[in-house]
Amino acid sequence: MTLHKTPTPPMGWNSWDCYGTTVTEAEVLANAEFMAAHLLRHGWDTIVVDIDWADPTARAHGYNESAPLVLDEYGRVQPDPVRFPSAAGGAGFGPLAEHIHVLGLKFGIHIMRGIPRIAVDRDLPVRGAVATAAGIADPANACEWNPHYVGLDHRAPGAAAYYRSIAEQYARWGVDFIKADDMLWPYQAAEIEALAAAIEAAQRQIALSLSPGRDLSAAHLEHLRAHATMWRICDDLWDRWDDVEANFARLARWAPLAGPDGWPDADMLPLGRIGIRAERGEPREGALTLAERRTLVTLWVMARSPLMIGGDLPTSAPETIALFTNDEVLEILRDSTGNRELLRERDLVIWAAERGDTRWAAVFNTADHAREVPFDTRSLGLGPAPAAVMDVWVAASVPVHAVNEQSDAARSVAPGSSVVRISLEPHGCVLLRA
Repeated sequence: MTLHKTPTPPMGWNSWDCYGTTVTEAEVLANAEFMAAHLLRHGWDTIVVDIDWADPTARAHGYNESAPLVLDEYGRVQPDPVRFPSAAGGAGFGPLAEHIHVLGLKFGIHIMRGIPRIAVDRDLPVRGAVATAAGIADPANACEWNPHYVGLDHRAPGAAAYYRSIAEQYARWGVDFIKADDMLWPYQAAEIEALAAAIEAAQRQIALSLSPGRDLSAAHLEHLRAHATMWRICDDLWDRWDDVEANFARLARWAPLAGPDGWPDADMLPLGRIGIRAERGEPREGALTLAERRTLVTLWVMARSPLMIGGDLPTSAPETIALFTNDEVLEILRDSTGNRELLRERDLVIWAAERGDTRWAAVFNTADHAREVPFDTRSLGLGPAPAAVMDVWVAASVPVHAVNEQSDAARSVAPGSSVVRISLEPHGCVLLRA
């Protein structure tokens, strides 16, 4: 088998923003059932159980030192059977994955780089090798923020066998998507290569997502394309305007490099009901304004970033769910090219994309105040005289005016041009198609 590459950016739901380390099987299924009923027909198809599903003592707001992770005899983490009752008796995530597959969805899990500390402390054997956990561990290369794991020493033959053993287990469970954490800061080339090789050897197509990117350098591009389906380009993104705004520059660097060979990932969408038992904040509908939420989705779509919803779907506000079901918007994610930043001047940012004769332009206002601006359609990449311009979010036509020397718009654009006048909310955007 080969590492699964996806022709379009993955779209799904991830438990982290709403449930942190504490998500239960019932909550995963509730979100899967909502996705199958309301979002699958719009392209959303993946359900991901995020971090610490093996910790029976998991809690909101942080990680537990010396957590008694559930392990099998070979040092491989297993789902906590209290939170995931179908995993009892050594079934692992197999029954849950099967249930999700019946809904027409894909199943994903979060894993950490390396091997659990408690497997090393117990010096458990490695399946498929004459080696033990202590013999393949690299305690000096431990995760700086999660206390449960240490790295692997890939000079030891048993290290590759350990990764093969977990990949075989995940394939047997029916896992379709792996989010592998602590891979990119610092950049863990040997760990990435070993895990990718193990997944390629497994008897199942599995997509591999690497995290967390912080300010990931594009110097790693070819290595990432060779060993991953998608990769984070930033640290965790939360429902703060500063977090969203910081990704404009990152996505401007990475969007031209996105494609079926690999997808730069601007992180999950912290939208909807989040913080329920999360690592960050108290229960809330995400703190971004509706204009900021639309800006976030528009920017991610224009940059063709993977989309992973972070909010609890059944309890999220209808106006948030509506952001995920606009097929005219999602068409850009799936079927556009030339996605790029055209302009950034003071508080205005313009992005463009195209498909054949169709052109899209996204105009963003990063200022704290509203504004109305006339734009030459050529400056938006829409051509000199488009026959029609549509506001994609609201499915309404936008008037296009010719400019003469006496018009107010002539102060900012050349006479003879076609102009659209755009009203922008604070931190808002308009998405146009011509």
